[in-house]
Amino acid sequence: MGKTRKWADIPAGHDNPLTYAVSARDRSVIEMVDQAVRHKQVMLAYQAVVTAGQPDRPAFYEGLIRVMDATGRVIPARDFITQIEVTETGRIIDCLALEKGLRTLTEFPDLRLSINMSARSIGYGPWLRILKKRLSNDPTIAERLILEITESSAMLVPELVTGFMTELQRKGIGFALDDFGAGYTSFRFLKDFYFDILKIDGQFIRGVARDPDNQVLTAALLSIGQQFDMVTVAESVEKPEDAAYLTALGIDCLQGYYFGAPTIHPPWLDETLDRATA
Repeated sequence: MGKTRKWADIPAGHDNPLTYAVSARDRSVIEMVDQAVRHKQVMLAYQAVVTAGQPDRPAFYEGLIRVMDATGRVIPARDFITQIEVTETGRIIDCLALEKGLRTLTEFPDLRLSINMSARSIGYGPWLRILKKRLSNDPTIAERLILEITESSAMLVPELVTGFMTELQRKGIGFALDDFGAGYTSFRFLKDFYFDILKIDGQFIRGVARDPDNQVLTAALLSIGQQFDMVTVAESVEKPEDAAYLTALGIDCLQGYYFGAPTIHPPWLDETLDRATA
C-alpha cells in the first residue's frame, strides 16, 4: 500500500494541502500544453458571430485555438490560458493561432476571421514575421483579419497597444476588444484605443432577458460602444429569449452556443467538399 501523504511531505512555500494540489495540477497542465505546442498538436475551432436578427448571416467567425494532449484529448483553454499567457509558450500559441488563421483566410477568400492574441505578443519577432509574410503574399488578407485582444491584456500596456493598432489598421486589419466589462479598462484609455469591435463579456449576457441588473449593465456597455462607433458583439448568447432581447436592445452581432458551438468542421469545408464531389 502507498504511504499517506503527510503535511510535512508538502514542499515549503505551500500554506496548505489544497494550495499544493492546485499548484501541482497547474504544473501538470502546463507541461501537457508545452508538449502539445512543441509537437504542434493544436488546431482552430470556429464559431460564428452572427448579425443580430439574421442568425443565418455570420458577420465573421472567431478562430479559437485548441490544444490536444498525447491521447488527442482537447485541453480546455480555461485550464491553462492564465498560466501560460505570461510564458514563451503563450507567445508560441499566439503564433500558431495566427499562422493557422491566415492560412485559412488564404484558402477561403470570402471568409472574414478573428484571431485571439495577447498584448504580450506585440513586438514578438516570430509573430510579426508570420503576419508580414502572409500579408506580402496576399494583401487582401488584411481586410478580412480581425485581431482580438482581451480587455485585461490590453490594459497591461495600453500605450503599446494603441501604437500597434494604429500601424496595422492602416493596412486594413480590424481590432476587437474582447471580454469588455470584465473590470480592467481605465476609461481614459478607451477613447485612445480606436477598437473597431467591442465584445461584451458573457457574464452580463447570460440570462439577460430575465435579469434587470444585467439589462442595465449591458445597456451601459452598449452605449459606450455606440459612442465610440464600435460594432458591438454580445458574447455567450445561449437562449432564444436572450438573443431576442439583445437584438431589440440594438446590439449589432451575437455569438454563443445558441447559434452554434465552436467546431473544427466549419461550413465552408462542407461546401468545398460538396463542390469537389458534385
